[in-house]
Amino acid sequence: MRQEDIWDHEAAQAYDTPGTGMFAPDVLEPAVDRLAELAGGGRALEFAIGTGRVAIPLAQRGVPVTGIELSRPMIEQLRVKAGETAIPVIAGDMATAEAPGAYTLVYLVFNTISNLLTQGEQVACFRNAARHLTQGGRFVIELWVPELRRLPPGQQAIVFNSEPGYIALDTYDVLHQHVVSHHFRFGDGKQARLFRSPHRYIWPSELDLMAQLAGFELEARYADWAGSEFTAESPSHVSVYRLKTADRG
Repeated sequence: MRQEDIWDHEAAQAYDTPGTGMFAPDVLEPAVDRLAELAGGGRALEFAIGTGRVAIPLAQRGVPVTGIELSRPMIEQLRVKAGETAIPVIAGDMATAEAPGAYTLVYLVFNTISNLLTQGEQVACFRNAARHLTQGGRFVIELWVPELRRLPPGQQAIVFNSEPGYIALDTYDVLHQHVVSHHFRFGDGKQARLFRSPHRYIWPSELDLMAQLAGFELEARYADWAGSEFTAESPSHVSVYRLKTADRG
């Protein structure tokens, strides 16, 4: 499954859920607040900008935002809401594509770094962030913590959400740190619609090593965008990396 095939016109058309899910104010507003603060009055670059869920409200807060996005249908959906002048977007892979200019903030939200399916691509993503940042600039990643404690020996799947008309499960390949998320939506009939997406999961400590290889140091790690303490029980994290300056080593 190639990412450009997964995020096609159908996925782009169904992606936005205004006011609910990841578009709910209590999910979105803390993220925008924290990113606006971390931008520090400078320019921001979003890797995998998608349909502009975060970029549009961040730009409305006065932060100039540029995006990189692999899926052209997702860019087209973004263009319905914001023009090229308001939010420029470069079509390309977040591990290699270049955006013009320098930025005080690069950010990558909602687990999207895991869409890069090899460790090498994920390291390249960190290095690409570093290339775009000014000295002392920040790279912010929102990512889930692998749920392997919930996976009994010999079992390969975990149901992570179940509600009327919808069930979601992850199937794991623990040898290669791969997981495929399966989303089933159904009504009263016999048929269900399936959406699948592959990921390479990353442990927080592995993420920190990737950052170090690209010249970053961990500045802070929170359990959420509101800044809650990250603990052994946290299901996800927001990690803030700072690009080392010459005087800081």
